[in-house]
Amino acid sequence: MSASVKNPWIGRLPKIGVRPAIDGRRRGVRESLEDQVMGMARNAARFLSENLKHPTGEPVECVVADTCIGGVAEAAACADKFAREGVGVSLTVTPCWCYGSETMDMDPLTPKAVWGFNGTERPGAVYLAAVLAAHNQKGLPAFGIYGREVQDAGDASIPDDVREKLLRFARAGLAVATMRGKSYLSLGGVSMGIAGSIVDQPLFERHLGMRVECVDMSEVTRRIEEGIYDPDEFERALAWVKKNCPEGKDYNPEGSRKSAEARAEDWRTVVKMTMIFRDLMIGNPRLAELGYGEEALGRNAISGGFQGQRAWTDHSPNGDFPEAVLTSSFDWNGVRPPFMFATENDCLNGVGMLLGYLLTNTAQIFADVRTYWSPEAVRRTTGVAMEGRAAGGFIHLINSGAATLDGTGRQSRGGEPAMKPFWEITPDEVNACLKATTWPPAISEYFRGGGYSSCYLSRGGMPMTMNRLSLVKGLGPVLQIAEGWSIDLPAEVHEALNERTNPTWPTTWFVPNTTGEGPFADVYSVMANWSANHGAISYGHIGADLITLASMLRIPVAMHNVPAEKLFRPSAWGLFGALEPQAADYRACETFGPLYG
Repeated sequence: MSASVKNPWIGRLPKIGVRPAIDGRRRGVRESLEDQVMGMARNAARFLSENLKHPTGEPVECVVADTCIGGVAEAAACADKFAREGVGVSLTVTPCWCYGSETMDMDPLTPKAVWGFNGTERPGAVYLAAVLAAHNQKGLPAFGIYGREVQDAGDASIPDDVREKLLRFARAGLAVATMRGKSYLSLGGVSMGIAGSIVDQPLFERHLGMRVECVDMSEVTRRIEEGIYDPDEFERALAWVKKNCPEGKDYNPEGSRKSAEARAEDWRTVVKMTMIFRDLMIGNPRLAELGYGEEALGRNAISGGFQGQRAWTDHSPNGDFPEAVLTSSFDWNGVRPPFMFATENDCLNGVGMLLGYLLTNTAQIFADVRTYWSPEAVRRTTGVAMEGRAAGGFIHLINSGAATLDGTGRQSRGGEPAMKPFWEITPDEVNACLKATTWPPAISEYFRGGGYSSCYLSRGGMPMTMNRLSLVKGLGPVLQIAEGWSIDLPAEVHEALNERTNPTWPTTWFVPNTTGEGPFADVYSVMANWSANHGAISYGHIGADLITLASMLRIPVAMHNVPAEKLFRPSAWGLFGALEPQAADYRACETFGPLYG
């Protein structure tokens, strides 16, 4: 296991700034509060640093203002310090009354929250309400955090409900700050007319603060033919592949199968593609040593995608191996952060993967939302009656050849299958993921150029959240969220159903949590209401975090099955209709507009 790695992107990782707000009246009032207010700020900073990590594995650093903030001069000094320190998320804390608009954070791009201590000695709740009103009136949405239970003035503990909101806000805020200024690497263009691979640059620029870098797939060919990759790493990678990536069953007709020599050359090509895709995303200083200074720089990409079909795959090995390995938390260099890399250059699903990744620091599954199997259809085709979570039917998630190997579920937490941050993954778990995966030759009727698909079955029992970002003309981006579970099917049922589609591809059997209402009335309704052919799947039930993050980015949520008590959005959202939270979400996002204009 590795504790942390070097930041792969240009620029500093964002910090959380903590702003201790105080009653500015001196000659007794302020002096009596200084220790309590600053102690509250340092306590919050310590809690966040101890419980949050960046995707690199490094603890999140918190910066506390040099002084308590009693008015505009100290607010300006705090803002100046935060700018120097690279603060990307702002948390104001106080146990007392303060001067609202004089002490508030006015940076329009920084996610903001205010924690007002619930105590009776001083009116922290009154300041919280007053400063949130100022935020709303000025069009600077902020999250309000207020504990349910009254605490004594000397109580330095952080209640559980406050902890949950602090972490939810901080995770989402860090995601916003981390993606800002980074790139989406579009390798190729539109794949097979898939709308998600029509890369909408204004979406990235206005909502995510990112840029789009477009690179033609011929650049990959150039680097292969001219040897623009690290030859030493290539030999090491090829040896690792030969040891750990066994070929699976060849389902091609006898006359369409490639020779052993041709398959060996395909392996060499897909390994080179993997290295080249990575180098295009984040650069590689080794290339500069080899005389390729420009290529060594990369594109500062935090997410990307590869068109593949069909302009590439009709004559060259497909991108299944590179996509599967890049999105995994390990390769021939050991454990490492996974890359967010979208099949078929579906950038909208790539964004969904990125959102899930930045909230969890874990690999993400890219999948087709392929088939709803009703219990009646399963019984008709297999003779087996479904039980347990599968009793109401299930959805077949299966990508066309590529998915993160973490998705095998061969990592564990508390004895249960899991997908973990790279720094928690053991060598035995890496080996288990590899052993659970075979690499069948690609089906030639789909992929004329060959290649190798990642073939595995996800273990059941993993909590999962599927999301999808879609674009609607006149509305903009909208997000869908479905929490649920991976399930195990009886072996004979899995085999019968899987063989009906392409058995060389990775499969996850998924059951969303249903509510009996609307798009979550039953499993079929979830499938019927899903807005696109792909979904991004995270380990864990992270729907509440996704909703908080979406509100920061001003992206409304079209459907979700998250319990109402877990929803956490800026306080202004309630003023758009507290009795209709979904409609209020749409109105607030439209009114405030994209975060970056």
